[in-house]
Amino acid sequence: MTDDNMIQIRIHGRGGQGVVTAAELIAIAAFKDGKQAQAFPSFGVERTGAPVESYVRIDERPIITREQIYRPDILIIQDASLLDSVDLAKGADKKTIVIVNTAKAGGLKINLPQANIHAIDAAKIALEIIGKNIVNTVILGAFAKTTDLVSLASLKSAIQEKFSGNQGLIDKNIRAIERAYDI
Repeated sequence: MTDDNMIQIRIHGRGGQGVVTAAELIAIAAFKDGKQAQAFPSFGVERTGAPVESYVRIDERPIITREQIYRPDILIIQDASLLDSVDLAKGADKKTIVIVNTAKAGGLKINLPQANIHAIDAAKIALEIIGKNIVNTVILGAFAKTTDLVSLASLKSAIQEKFSGNQGLIDKNIRAIERAYDI
């Protein structure tokens, strides 16, 4: 049983796309904004390219529950090709916000209200700024703007903390989240 004010986020992607890192960055940013947060992955025998999930909870109060997220308030989909093979909307309802990495906003195979689906071509931004098709940080810029759950400043600080020691990577990722946030 969860607190009614707790926000539950499920992140979908493929192994090697930084799904776990995205969850960690959201949790770090939430902490920096003075909130309670919990991030954890769902691991199995996944390998690079296999579908993976990671989870985040954000609340004003301490988070006690440790179970998977079955009824997400927010879905982050880092790889839209998963929509063809995995029921990403499982447990979601008409209020669930969906942030999806795709160049084509319309016609996505997801059974949720179109008004709640926020598409961003994170792959294009990642290739232009980071030089690789790794969209996890890019899509978090859109997450911050769409949800207001974490501030852009705390997200930048989380990136600095997580990638400490690699200033080039920090700079590229911050530019990428700023671009996604400003769209």
